[in-house]
Amino acid sequence: MSKERGGFWKLLGFSYGNSDEGLLPDEAPGFGKLILFALQQFIVMFPATVVVALLTGFHVSTTIFASGLATLFFILVTKGKIPLYYGSSFSYIAAIVSLTGAKTYGAVAPDALISEAQFGIILSGLVSILAGILVDRFGKDKMDKVLPPEVTGPIAMIIGLSLAGSAMNEAAQNWPVALITLVVTIAASIFLKGFAGQLPILIGIAAGYVASLILGIVDFSPVSQAGFVETPHFTLPTVSWRAVAAIMPIAIATIPESTAHLYQIDLYVNNLSEKRHGKKYEISNKLGLNLIGDGLGDMVSALFGGPAGTNYGENVSTMAITRVFSVPVLIVTCFIAMAFSFFGKFSAAINTIPAAVVGGLSIYLFGVIAVQGVSLMAERHVDLFDNRKLAIIATILIIGIGGSFAFEGGMIPVGSARIPAIATAAIWGIAFNLILQIGHKDKPAD
Repeated sequence: MSKERGGFWKLLGFSYGNSDEGLLPDEAPGFGKLILFALQQFIVMFPATVVVALLTGFHVSTTIFASGLATLFFILVTKGKIPLYYGSSFSYIAAIVSLTGAKTYGAVAPDALISEAQFGIILSGLVSILAGILVDRFGKDKMDKVLPPEVTGPIAMIIGLSLAGSAMNEAAQNWPVALITLVVTIAASIFLKGFAGQLPILIGIAAGYVASLILGIVDFSPVSQAGFVETPHFTLPTVSWRAVAAIMPIAIATIPESTAHLYQIDLYVNNLSEKRHGKKYEISNKLGLNLIGDGLGDMVSALFGGPAGTNYGENVSTMAITRVFSVPVLIVTCFIAMAFSFFGKFSAAINTIPAAVVGGLSIYLFGVIAVQGVSLMAERHVDLFDNRKLAIIATILIIGIGGSFAFEGGMIPVGSARIPAIATAAIWGIAFNLILQIGHKDKPAD
């Protein structure tokens, strides 16, 4: 690449990188590769983010716009040092549905109810921001006491494994298509080299889509019904303390989730950097800034009518598979998301990707999310022969996974209340870990 072609990113503090070797957070690829890498990240984010909107009664186009804008603010707040993408979180679904009353998949809730939920989401962002401030005030070591790898590792595993049912249900819509998507994606990530080897998700989706076209299972009716240009349906928040009571506690569950993703991305980035030139990227030390950015993401998303979210494991998985951790790629992904939200035909075209294709892809991606939880514990040398740590990990896994599959909607009944399984597991893990630390001296994880 010429200096002129790399000039724009250099002005923003980034440099040009050889994408064949993988890209580090402060490196940008050439223009063509930049668009393809960003489109891949957008497509990976799209299904889960849209599903949250369809389940909670939020507007799909607004949700997509909000995810891009929230990620952009996250990148600005973190000064481009943390390569994470913000998307809608499944942890909040039940709490939001209790407010919007969404019962039919895809039915949009009344503006008044969405506005109430927006207020609860905005205040829930304060929980992450407060946690981030406390980390900055008291240091990462103190937070490691609250969120050690034996807590964040199994939480990451739960997030991936709790979505296994969703992946299999979608794949079951058409097994041949799902298997073609899965096998091609894995084969592309293993056997293809160079630039093609960094596009396994796009290649897998393309293969699944072609198979779907041949089998005649692609529904183009959404494209014909959508307009070329459609402004997202924005709503303003309305003060609602019942929304705060329902949604704000769930933010506690996203803190270990966000922390796990940060540690995972730190592990993968520095693994690549060590192979490249040995430069140390201080990502895990920015936990406080990450949580502040995450909370701000919630507030920005909800301000425009988007649901609550967190940084996305699917995008982390894609970066781990492709070795492309470029923040410029994520910046372009943000603008693609916001642009797509205004073009009804394009958004509808993406939405024609059959569920079986998404399911085949998700079997791999959700599994990678779970494996990242294992790698996090392995990298931090968690002693699985330590009965205290074993008890923490075991109970988090069973509460989170068992609760996700044993009860409708993954909501664990506790008296007259129903609490999301992931939130329950996270709160339990944090509290149980702190209790077991009383009077116990432990060597810090490496």
